[in-house]
Amino acid sequence: MKKVEITIRPTNRPAIVKFEANKFISRDKNYEFRNVDEAASSPLAKQLFYLPFTKTVYISGNFIAIERFDIVQWPEVQDEVAEQIENYLNSGEPVILENEDPNKKVPVTVYAESTPNPAAMKFVVNKKLVLAPYEFKNIEEAKPSPLATGLFHFPFVKEVFIDENYVSVLKYDIAEWNDVAMELREYLRAYLEEGKEIVSDEAISKQPGQTSQENGTARPAQPDLSHLDDTSQQIVAILEEYVKPAVASDGGNIMFESYDEASGTVKVILQGACSGCPSSTFTLKNGIETMLKNMLHDKVNEVVAING
Repeated sequence: MKKVEITIRPTNRPAIVKFEANKFISRDKNYEFRNVDEAASSPLAKQLFYLPFTKTVYISGNFIAIERFDIVQWPEVQDEVAEQIENYLNSGEPVILENEDPNKKVPVTVYAESTPNPAAMKFVVNKKLVLAPYEFKNIEEAKPSPLATGLFHFPFVKEVFIDENYVSVLKYDIAEWNDVAMELREYLRAYLEEGKEIVSDEAISKQPGQTSQENGTARPAQPDLSHLDDTSQQIVAILEEYVKPAVASDGGNIMFESYDEASGTVKVILQGACSGCPSSTFTLKNGIETMLKNMLHDKVNEVVAING
């Protein structure tokens, strides 16, 4: 089992700090506890209320958020709280004591969105699916993902890309989206309502700044950029802030691969609907390349894309 690690995330409310885990804590429900009595169903939340400064505990997805009373400031205590949460989650003890029928289905909504890539369709879900992006080129690569494996049993499915709250499917030309999109949408809805596993802890997600030969276990935290030079770190920051959200809205992902200082060449990896998309070259040259040139001036001459 993958060791749980906690990352401290400040919020726009000084009294609240999020403690993010590198795995899901609660997949289908959100919880709010305002006192120790309300926390009776959560041994972890109950434990956190023994801290005299805990006002409210929120549990959702892959994080626990705590609102504090003003008797302390977060920098004084947040490291100890993070360690306490991390130790509890690694103990294997339950976070929530569930009394409901374990076979009860959780309602899930899935809707299909077209993308700039005519071969790709984006299926958006009303819940968080994964903490990092995963791309599967074939059924062999999809072994760590039961969901992707199931999708590859459709003969027209060519590639599967799973990100935070959506699944992008690339198809072969043997089928038209008008004929198969509804079938895939219903398959995804039924699969997710059953609460089945999406990706296993052993699944690998390539992280920004790694070479094509390096893999790392997916983590929800920001990528470690300490091994990159200053310009590469700036490039990654620009891609993360300005480019990724737009690319994700089209059902894809972009990741930094490398930067060559001598030639000023930036290599990026395109995944999901962006991989092999006819319009991606135009977007790359007229959007991303222009942005990097304008923001980093003479440090960048060219951006080259590698299909994931």
